[in-house]
Amino acid sequence: MQPLNFVAGDATNPQAKGPKVIAHICNDLGGWGKGFVLAISRRWPEPEREYRRWHRERAGNDFALGAVQMIRVQPDIWVANMVAQRGTKRGSGGPPIRYDAVESCLEAVAEHALAGGASVHVPRIGCGLAGGTWERIEPIVSKTLGARSVATTVYDYG
Repeated sequence: MQPLNFVAGDATNPQAKGPKVIAHICNDLGGWGKGFVLAISRRWPEPEREYRRWHRERAGNDFALGAVQMIRVQPDIWVANMVAQRGTKRGSGGPPIRYDAVESCLEAVAEHALAGGASVHVPRIGCGLAGGTWERIEPIVSKTLGARSVATTVYDYG
């Protein structure tokens, strides 16, 4: 079991040696323009471009809740676009976050990280615009990444 490491800082500037995966949550509508994705887009154009293409061509690919798209942005950094948010607004079904999709996504991220010897870096995923709570997300992160000994850093910005 690898405990989660909490630091103050910017998850788009991961503090670790070796290969790194920056994981974040996307919605299932193809929308990109609020929240943590803006910080990603300020650093690299590829994750937004590839996410929009993935959504646009969704009839012929795996774009859906629980799916992950890995985008290499530097020789040692990947961005994981994780589809774990249904829509963008709170409705009768509650907040947009889908905890089961977060778990599926993080399982795929763990596989990628283990295969490449990478650490994983996240903001408090699912707790901003997606409307989730860290009390529900943290155990999922621990179960999918920490329990598999994937070094994981959670960043609190500001």
